[in-house]
Amino acid sequence: MRRVAIVGVGQTRFGELWDTSFRQMIIEAGTRALEDAGISGEEIDAIYVGNMSAGQFIQQEHIASLIADYSGLAPVPCTRVEAACASGGLALREAMIAVASGIHDVVVAAGIEKMTDVITEAGQEALATVSDQEWEAFMGATFPSLFALMARRHMYEFGTTEEQMALVAVKNHHNACLNAYAQHHVELTVERVLQSPVVSSPLKMLECASITDGAACLVLVPLEEARKYTDTPVEIAGSGQASDTIALADRESLVSLKATREAAKRAYRMARIEPKQVDLAEVHDSTTISEIIAVEDLGFCEKGEGGKITEEGITAIDGSLPINPGGGLEGRGHPIGATGIAQAVEIVLQLRGEAGKRQVKKAEVGLTHNVGGSGGTAVVHIFRRR
Repeated sequence: MRRVAIVGVGQTRFGELWDTSFRQMIIEAGTRALEDAGISGEEIDAIYVGNMSAGQFIQQEHIASLIADYSGLAPVPCTRVEAACASGGLALREAMIAVASGIHDVVVAAGIEKMTDVITEAGQEALATVSDQEWEAFMGATFPSLFALMARRHMYEFGTTEEQMALVAVKNHHNACLNAYAQHHVELTVERVLQSPVVSSPLKMLECASITDGAACLVLVPLEEARKYTDTPVEIAGSGQASDTIALADRESLVSLKATREAAKRAYRMARIEPKQVDLAEVHDSTTISEIIAVEDLGFCEKGEGGKITEEGITAIDGSLPINPGGGLEGRGHPIGATGIAQAVEIVLQLRGEAGKRQVKKAEVGLTHNVGGSGGTAVVHIFRRR
């Protein structure tokens, strides 16, 4: 198996992009990635695109053909990858496997979602389709309510407080203020988070990721050829994917995601590192409790201490383990299919030393963690500067 590197990154601004079409977004992100890699479209061998539900959000299926067509790359093979909110992370993994196997040499991993062209109720109905329809959505459960159940259990078992969860939102919105591509540029306080409207107790509006439009792209090549394209290649040193039950009620635990633990174990084994060797991470903070559970499941602290290390400032940009320096899903925004790719864009920029005001010092090894639904799918990648 060949080792694989990222040599180009590009993304659109994330937000309510009502004046930009789905087609324009993917072309904008893709063009920036190709320019960053210094390659032309003729050099691309294949494209993998993460997208959850273009059919419901913009009434357009068969987006793989659409993207190859409107980017002028047909007949390059283009494949849509769907795994709910983990669609982007899984598209990156499929692209990496294509290069590692030797089937293709230059591959684009992309992610895109256009979510704000429908009314809020229609958006929520689309999001609910990735939960268990029979046992969760049909009974009225929304994603915030499922994560609220996890939060309540975490508070009961470990004494995690609402203030600790609010601090996750405060931190990630602060980081987003330093990211020109982020959706939200608003500093928060714990008091403001706690006083925002309750979505599903104990989670408030400012503790849940927004509905967002956006696209992001990466260019992957064999590591041994990476310096033909850039002086700062970033190796995909580890990759892990795992599955779990789709319904929360069937899980062995409400305070831990088995899919995250298994995917992380595989990624760490492939990269031959331990959690303590990771310098920074972009984790799936669709809600504040999601980040707290993620840092525990990824092995960055003991179970039950996720809130505590947030309160101690360990996960801040200037802390010993920065988490979501790009703003995370809460601050940067969460265009479902694009999120996993945007996480990798942020890690690449950090490892290159190109993250500007949010640059993490001495960043050598980074990790991304992308979750589908309430934890039915998880994808973890580990990146190393070369």
